[in-house]
Amino acid sequence: MGVLRLLFNIAWFVLGGFVMGLAWWLAGLICFISIIGIPFGRACFVIGEMTFWPFGQEHVSRDQLYGREDIGTGPLGFIGNLVWFVLFGIWLAIGHIVHALGCFITIIGIPFGIQHLKLALLSLTPIGKTVVSSH
Repeated sequence: MGVLRLLFNIAWFVLGGFVMGLAWWLAGLICFISIIGIPFGRACFVIGEMTFWPFGQEHVSRDQLYGREDIGTGPLGFIGNLVWFVLFGIWLAIGHIVHALGCFITIIGIPFGIQHLKLALLSLTPIGKTVVSSH
């Protein structure tokens, strides 16, 4: 199973994972420029790393994972997600959707297109989410 995951991740990297991972990291750098954007920037780098190699990883809500709310899963997280959506989320989602459509053209690319759509949804509201291993 590990070899198959590695092959999927390599193909993913070529079929848009590299470009979109860099887009996430660019958003993170922009967030780090403003001091108040540092928590957003940290999330961008974590999700950007997942975007480079998504197979074998998934995103989950932290309140479901830990069984309790924190600052990112409560009302402040909701406000943060609204700000994120306007500044970066919509643009990252559009990038993932464009790559998904390109992947859906071929039958072999369908799993990669589905992964792009999952990341497009994550890019709309990433605050309060974390990346975990699928195992």
